Amino acid sequence: MADFVNQRSIVRLIWGNVDLILLIFAGSAAEFALNRAVDWLFFTNRLPQDPIGRLFSTVRFAQEIVFADEVKARQTLNRISAIHQAIERERGARIPDWAYRDVLYMLIDYSERAYHLLYRPLSRSERAELFAEFHRLGEALHIPELPASYEAWLADRQRHLERDLSYSRYTSLLYEQYRRQLGEWRYELLLRVQATLVPQRVRRLLKLERVPLLGELFRVYGLFGQWQLRSLIQRLLLPPEHLDEIRQFDRGATALLEAG
Repeated sequence: MADFVNQRSIVRLIWGNVDLILLIFAGSAAEFALNRAVDWLFFTNRLPQDPIGRLFSTVRFAQEIVFADEVKARQTLNRISAIHQAIERERGARIPDWAYRDVLYMLIDYSERAYHLLYRPLSRSERAELFAEFHRLGEALHIPELPASYEAWLADRQRHLERDLSYSRYTSLLYEQYRRQLGEWRYELLLRVQATLVPQRVRRLLKLERVPLLGELFRVYGLFGQWQLRSLIQRLLLPPEHLDEIRQFDRGATALLEAG
């Protein structure tokens, strides 16, 4: 049975590396809080009530797609579609198509940004491959009007950033929950990491202040993290009671990165 994502794909390298996954979700947590459709998250109350728990469930779904064969991956995608449809029926409204695209676009963008921050910029072929795999995922979820190429996606991504983000009372409520779950000093660190990762518009709306040397520190960590520094990002960003759970998602991506 063919794999849904090629075993040597950059997507598997990224989504099998716990450090990169945490960076992806740190950036996404900022942008999620600004999205005009964030009220849907408050309808289910799953993310506002337990942001870290929602992180784990989302990573579990993602890996059940990225590291599965074609049949199992599509079964997971069908389950995700069914969950969304059930929420829509309960609320008596449809999640907007643009909101689905926003989420897909975030996963593409922060996958690239996280890899760049820790290791290096993706090559042109790797960016195209990253986009192509998520485009297939979007098609399987029946998300309409997806751009046909990475270059077209870049332009549409910028349009979505300008149109679909605003600071609202939901933004404030989500950040209060981030602070509650992470504790004061981890919350402040999250803000600094987000400032390093997110696009300029997100940073401006949230008034995030960049720390000039933080990007360089991440690159040093990326170079030497497989030795004494390995798992430092996990220890810094997550409370200790969650460390064992998040490490279950490590797929040995560091060894693959070295071999590749």
